[in-house]
Amino acid sequence: MDLKTIHKSSSFSTFTTGSTHKIGAWFAFLNVRTKKASLKSSKSITLGSVPENPKTDSNGEPEENVDTVPQFPPVQMRQKPRRDSLLLQHEINKRRSLPADLHLSQRYLNKLGENKPLSRASRRQSMSEIGFGRMETYTKLDKLGQGAYATVFKGKSRLTDSLVALKEIRLEHEEGAPCTAIREVSLLKELKHANIVTLHDIIHTEKSLTLVFEYLDKDLKQYMDDCKVWFCAKNVKIFLFQLLRGLAYIHKRRILHRDLKPQNLLINERGELKLADFGLARAKSVPTKTYSNEVVTLWYRPPDVLMGSIVYSTSLDMWGVGCIFSEMASGRPLFPGSTVEEELSLIAKLLGPLEGPPPPTETIMTALGLAAPSLKNCPDALRLMNSFLCYDAKKRLSAADAMKHSYFDSLGPEVHLLADDESIFSIPSIKLETASLDFLRRTRYFSSIP
Repeated sequence: MDLKTIHKSSSFSTFTTGSTHKIGAWFAFLNVRTKKASLKSSKSITLGSVPENPKTDSNGEPEENVDTVPQFPPVQMRQKPRRDSLLLQHEINKRRSLPADLHLSQRYLNKLGENKPLSRASRRQSMSEIGFGRMETYTKLDKLGQGAYATVFKGKSRLTDSLVALKEIRLEHEEGAPCTAIREVSLLKELKHANIVTLHDIIHTEKSLTLVFEYLDKDLKQYMDDCKVWFCAKNVKIFLFQLLRGLAYIHKRRILHRDLKPQNLLINERGELKLADFGLARAKSVPTKTYSNEVVTLWYRPPDVLMGSIVYSTSLDMWGVGCIFSEMASGRPLFPGSTVEEELSLIAKLLGPLEGPPPPTETIMTALGLAAPSLKNCPDALRLMNSFLCYDAKKRLSAADAMKHSYFDSLGPEVHLLADDESIFSIPSIKLETASLDFLRRTRYFSSIP
């Protein structure tokens, strides 16, 4: 190659002086020019990854990358916890917060040396230190009833000076706690509703397991026996709606009560009705499982279960609602059979044969009106009752849908806006009817009234 031709090349002529090529100066000039362009095009310097094969333009400068460089969030350093906040895990597990609405008696506050309202720190004391979980915290007053596994006492809390119900379950040395008690505790701990009895405390000793419930004056059976002739249609509607509220709450959580009867529906002085005795209750799982057909007291057991069905859902409870509805309106059980055969016979006699085409709806409603005369002139009530007493379990009205039935329109729209923990009696317009002395004289219910 001719060296003179290269010497006269325009590419290098500007960088030559005499016979010396200043190639190093050319690279230095290019490097300075690239840095100035980079600083001019960006206000800040961002560190990023360098591509292996950068693209350059016709001037030898790197092309601007149109793709946005991913920005990663800044790393936050976790502060080291203070020494006084380091607690062992087993100590944390022992500390349980008190309920926000707990009001301790003045006597107990004086015992603690507290002359002012409980502070936040005081409320977070260990419940065992305060007295929960101890039998000496409660005083037994009267025996309310006794069953195969448990005895129920009326009691009083020494912490709150309030009445409680003490359900004392005897523990066998070999068998331990009955499965009914385990079910009741596990379910009631998670259920918080105005129409479900509240579990306050659990006391476990070697010989017994005591469940401490809120105290309610009587059950629905006792209430009906006491009221007799003045259990008016309005009160029936109010009690039925409360029963449906409680059932809709547990059914939404896929829990079946499985033992609905007036004795398991408790009522306090205010007239609030609450579901109780969850010993036979079960959480229904998915997919559907089979269950025992030895559930629900005979008088309130649906015909499909009476005939041996062990596949059922929330419709099991809804048949019992229909029976209780009629019993509140009439004052007597709807199907008081003593055996399974007699129970099925009574059902078929009132509602038609168990097999074959069902009787016309009007025929069934007439029969229900004769069974509950106080509802004879209320078609809405009879239609609602009929929707609970369907032979086909899938056609029985659910608790949530029953609350929207036109039969309850007179209660007002506010009943559908209540929170779970709000009582129906928080609505001023809803009140139970009470009997007057004049009414009792006319009916001669109390011969001793002057």
